[in-house]
Amino acid sequence: MTRTIKSNAAKAKQFFADKMAFTTGPVEVSHQIEKKEDVVIIDVREPKDFKKGHVPGAISLPQKQWGTPAGLRRDTMNIVYCYAQNCHMGAQAAMQFAAKGYPVMEMDGGFESWKEHDLKIVKS
Repeated sequence: MTRTIKSNAAKAKQFFADKMAFTTGPVEVSHQIEKKEDVVIIDVREPKDFKKGHVPGAISLPQKQWGTPAGLRRDTMNIVYCYAQNCHMGAQAAMQFAAKGYPVMEMDGGFESWKEHDLKIVKS
């Protein structure tokens, strides 16, 4: 039992270290946009939802377009987001893009968290 607990603690430590390295929050993304930092923001939700409202400067890249990820860059950070904390499309997209050699992070909490923080929303 003790061995299992120690093993789980080590796995948990690695998991949270990785999570911190590859996720960011909506407030941090908002600051990056305000400072005009060189990042690409990718909305992986359905196009109809993107049109209703999205993060300023975000590009729409729904799941059916992940095979040819137009707009992503290899020379800067690509930040993906989906609907909410319980949506795994952002993580799935990040895995696919990382496998293709793109530097990528996921915005924790998705678009719902962006709205909860009362950050600027753009409609198309």
